[in-house]
Amino acid sequence: MLILNCPFKLQLLESVLRRSLPQALPVYGAVMHINRGNPAQHEVVVDSWPEFKAVVTRPCKEVVKDKWDFYANLHAIFYRDVDACQAMLENTEAIDWSKAFQLQGIQDGVYEVARDTAEARQVHLEPYLYQTCLHPGPPASCQSQMKSDSLHFGILNPSHAAILNEVWDFGGNNQSLRYLESLIRYFPNACIMNKEGQLVSWSLSDPFACMAHGYTFPQYRGQGCVQAVIQSITRKLYASGFPLYCGVLPENQPSKQALKHQGFHILLETYYMLIVTPALDLKE
Repeated sequence: MLILNCPFKLQLLESVLRRSLPQALPVYGAVMHINRGNPAQHEVVVDSWPEFKAVVTRPCKEVVKDKWDFYANLHAIFYRDVDACQAMLENTEAIDWSKAFQLQGIQDGVYEVARDTAEARQVHLEPYLYQTCLHPGPPASCQSQMKSDSLHFGILNPSHAAILNEVWDFGGNNQSLRYLESLIRYFPNACIMNKEGQLVSWSLSDPFACMAHGYTFPQYRGQGCVQAVIQSITRKLYASGFPLYCGVLPENQPSKQALKHQGFHILLETYYMLIVTPALDLKE
């Protein structure tokens, strides 16, 4: 196991991962951010170099101060060989299973190996499965029209995180609040406000350069807000060279239709978000 910290090697890794899209998307997005200022303070672990078979991105050790904070403890994995994936996940120098963490990936083997490893270690793994949506780029050049003249694009700031935290299915606690504040502060986002300056609709992006946390308040749905926000954030991401992708719940038909309308393709690959929490009797 090696930690890659050489800028030249990280640039080379980015170019290699680009040839393995879409399966490498979360790791590729993380490496792109690392190579562009590293706002999330992540690092890259490979099983070997330069001929690697598995690569993990994770926070640097000083970033995660709370062992139960899986929001901050974000990991992504890409592998070329499922045995290498298993070896990487079982290596405690690569993955600290004594802490809560989140693991994302777009390969079926990721879930199967993580599930088996979690069972062997007697820790809890909660899987969340999404459909992967990818835009071939560039975004549409014509501006999506909203149906109300009282709505306009605005700028999210960390003080808005409390509102986002209230409506997010995974939110409602201090850890999720800190996480949302960090996304707003460091990564591209887009939002729409009403004439009073109140939030109407928004979309964020995360340390994997994945579009996430899209939401529109019910009273403003059907007014073109979702498509306008999607178009706005895809333009920002595309202008910075990032891939345009996200995960969407299979039953979320309105979001899928809005994404399709903006040119996204729904792929066959499943986007896995796996949340691991240690056994409660191990809690300090």
